[in-house]
Amino acid sequence: MSEVRFTDQHEWVRLDGDQATVGITKYAAEQLGDVVFVEVPETGRKLGAGGEAAVVESVKAASEVYSPIAGEVTEGNAALAADPAKVNADPEGEGWFFKLKIADANEFSKLMTEAQYADFVKGL
Repeated sequence: MSEVRFTDQHEWVRLDGDQATVGITKYAAEQLGDVVFVEVPETGRKLGAGGEAAVVESVKAASEVYSPIAGEVTEGNAALAADPAKVNADPEGEGWFFKLKIADANEFSKLMTEAQYADFVKGL
């Protein structure tokens, strides 16, 4: 069974065994507005927790996407290059950014649960 956790930088991470899928939250996608460009990390790149992993640009702003946990990139979502609007249409599904083989499962447990993230967003 997969579990999803969230960061205070509005990334989500879904864990399936030692594989994690990472993207930006619906809240982040709404704040950005229409996404026009996405740059995902290359396969094999090692990322530290909190390290810059990807870039997302919208009509309003350009933002870094950070890796919620440390690991090695196993796949970048190539579909986003051709259709960056997937991030707006389905940010927590088809609009994922990259997948990782995680280095330390304990990092995942330190992230916010869905309920904690919902409370965090309410306070913004």
